[in-house]
Amino acid sequence: MARSFRISLGDVRLLALTVAAVAFTSGVSLGRADAAASGPFLAHQALYDLNLVKSRGSNSISSARGRILYKFSGSACEGYTSDFRQVSELDSGEGNVTLSDLRSTSWEDGAGKSYRFKIDSRMNDADSSSVDGVAERTGDHVTVKLKQPVSKTFTLDGSTVFPTEQIQHIIAAAQEGKSVLALTVYDGSDNGEKVYNTLTVIGQPIPGSRSTAEPDPSTENDLMKSLTRWPVTVSYYDRDAKPNDGEQTPVYAMSFELYENGVSRALVLDYNDFVISGALGKFDVKDSKPCE
Repeated sequence: MARSFRISLGDVRLLALTVAAVAFTSGVSLGRADAAASGPFLAHQALYDLNLVKSRGSNSISSARGRILYKFSGSACEGYTSDFRQVSELDSGEGNVTLSDLRSTSWEDGAGKSYRFKIDSRMNDADSSSVDGVAERTGDHVTVKLKQPVSKTFTLDGSTVFPTEQIQHIIAAAQEGKSVLALTVYDGSDNGEKVYNTLTVIGQPIPGSRSTAEPDPSTENDLMKSLTRWPVTVSYYDRDAKPNDGEQTPVYAMSFELYENGVSRALVLDYNDFVISGALGKFDVKDSKPCE
């Protein structure tokens, strides 16, 4: 049976984080004292092309391709809204092809106090499945209330961060010269109950003046040419999984170059059995309403 090329809110949010979080550095606060204050995010639309880099192990695949369309809007005042669609095809050979269509919408409070998410996913001709919920930060904990796939309420540790917060922390750590960052992230993954422990490794800064062998709309953009970026790898671990022999293997890892204004390029997704690249094909800035 062909494996699906990720039908879960976790990967949707993760992809949305790494390939389309775009921020301008200004003096505007993001609200939380312990969050990175890198300024308001930029309203935009981005298109990414997905292709197979390599396959490994017994569950090898012969090809993978797809596209991501991501729309982002909002501000630190009114919160951030994202609309995301990913259509992908995974071929494991001998006519075994899995076609997936995933759509999600989320809203995150600019101060990191609230996070709403909804996703609909479909694989081949099967009925679509939905996850719908909201997470609220109250005192020293986060309360999650799910509507779908089942009605359920549970709490998380208050140190848990939401997706946009995660990017803010990574940018701040890079600017401070840190090379390692550990965070616990909640994004509504899978059935809405998944929580990840993440480990981010940040490489040496790349000056904007340095040329690249594979240019894209970010490297060709006049605004981006003067900006510093960092090679970043984020590994995602299932918080509830028990490690084997004292060492836990990440569920997946993502590598990318992260600009100081939040733009990500040269995306690589490692799902252990196979690796996918995500090339930025188009990038358009949209009008936005700044905070007063």
